[in-house]
This record gives sequence, structure tokens and C-alpha cells, in this order.
Amino acid sequence: MSALQDLRVLVVENDEMSAALLQMQLAQSGAVVVGLAASVPEALRLLGETRPQVVLLDYRLANNETSEAVAAALAARQIPFVLATGMATEHLPEAFRSGIILTKPYLTAELNAALGRARAGDSVTG
Repeated sequence: MSALQDLRVLVVENDEMSAALLQMQLAQSGAVVVGLAASVPEALRLLGETRPQVVLLDYRLANNETSEAVAAALAARQIPFVLATGMATEHLPEAFRSGIILTKPYLTAELNAALGRARAGDSVTG
């Protein structure tokens, strides 16, 4: 059984191809994608509706948004998250410090490990 078996994941990613690939990778790893969001309002709505155990965030979203507001909402609700980004950790806003940083590009094994760490309660600072 996979470490991600039945893990409920919300994916926040505005690129449709990337979102579809992530959905496939997560399903193959045993996780359940409970929703796909391309924008901050959509992510915040789905957060309340889907009750994910972990959220996978892309830094840059649609309409020149970043996922900073989503990360802040997740931290306030104590929902673990993984931020997938090419940005250096020291350049990220404070809201992302409670999450796991996954540096792009990454392999499926690295994605799975990051989600597992988030599920276990690790963080950038932890």
C-alpha cells in the first residue's frame, strides 16, 4: 500500500496540462484528488467544500495571482500544504513558511515524499 493511499489532496494549479498530469500522478500513487482550482477564489471555495487533508499549491496562478492567500488560509486552518515552485525559499512570502517547498522541476517520487512529509506535519521551518 502506498504512503499516500486515500490521502485527500486539493490541487491548486492554473495550467490545465500540469493539473491533469498532477491528477494522474496522484491517482497512481493512491491519493484522491478532491478538487482542482486555478485561482485563489476557486481554491478558497473548494477548501471549504472538499475538506482536503493536504493541499498542493503552485505559486503563480491565473490573472497574475499568487497562492499566498491560499497558503495563509491553510495555515490558519492548520491544513498542511506543499508549494511547488521554482523560486528560492528565501524569496517566498512568509505565508509559505508553514508548508513544504517542492522545487520545480521534480520527479513523482519527490512529489510523493513532499506530500508524505506534509501529511506527517513537517514544514519548511520544522
